[in-house]
Amino acid sequence: MRVNSMTGFAHKQIETVLGLLAIEIKSVNSRYQEIAIRLPEELRFLEGDIRGVLSKRVTRGKIECRMQWVGEAVHEQTLNKISLSNLLALQEEVFEIRSDVKPLTVSQILSFPGILKPKAVDFELLKAEVLTGLNAALNIWLEARAREGEALAKVIGGYCDRIVETVNALQPKIPEIVSNLQKKLEERLNEVLAKTLVDHSTLSREEVNDRIRQEVIMYAIKIDVDEEMNRLLTHVNEIRRLLTVGGEIGKKLDFMMQELNREANTLGSKAAAIEMTQTSLTLKINIEKMREQVQNLE
Repeated sequence: MRVNSMTGFAHKQIETVLGLLAIEIKSVNSRYQEIAIRLPEELRFLEGDIRGVLSKRVTRGKIECRMQWVGEAVHEQTLNKISLSNLLALQEEVFEIRSDVKPLTVSQILSFPGILKPKAVDFELLKAEVLTGLNAALNIWLEARAREGEALAKVIGGYCDRIVETVNALQPKIPEIVSNLQKKLEERLNEVLAKTLVDHSTLSREEVNDRIRQEVIMYAIKIDVDEEMNRLLTHVNEIRRLLTVGGEIGKKLDFMMQELNREANTLGSKAAAIEMTQTSLTLKINIEKMREQVQNLE
């Protein structure tokens, strides 16, 4: 299946029993399925059928379907022979009374109410023509959405690459960062606490050193971001898998953006070195850019 954008446009003209009809379909992104239909008066009876076709072929997005006649709807008319006979009979009676009266012209006769009557429209044929045209326009619209979706998938894939590059650049530095911080912390604690604890407590020097080492280890555990970085890479792999699978993945990807952002924030909150802070910032920038693109996918 392909990845589809929620943005698309299509225009098609079709011949119907009432004349040339223009069908226009356009859509933009939305969290839900929103369908707006605008029809000429002659096609109002088809609104439910048109809505049913649209709702089956798209799951998410704000879709507007507009139909209008190119020119005016052509309503064929037939001659009402009974009304015509009655009118001509009345004219003869007038002639008997006033011989100087001019006879009615053809245009005058046809303009009299009831002389012409609309020809019955084959509504089943009209319905079939309109729905066939609608599906043809929808095919054009879906192709446009698929093309844009393919382009968006490449952009999102590029952001995935940058996230992986950012994480891979930091991971080898983490052991050294943690080791340096442990060393500095241990030195600082020894400097500040060791003599005080030995002089004013019952603890031995070795016991004090053990306690300091425990605190340093606990601190190292707190600032270790290995799990966060591994989860970031796992989430990126899932995003790539969804892009490959295609279909209705917009909401799933939106959830993945939340998870990515959660890990980036956790990384930032644990940052104990400038490299970690810069990595967190870079990740959040790329995740936000990717989220903007994801919101356009169905």
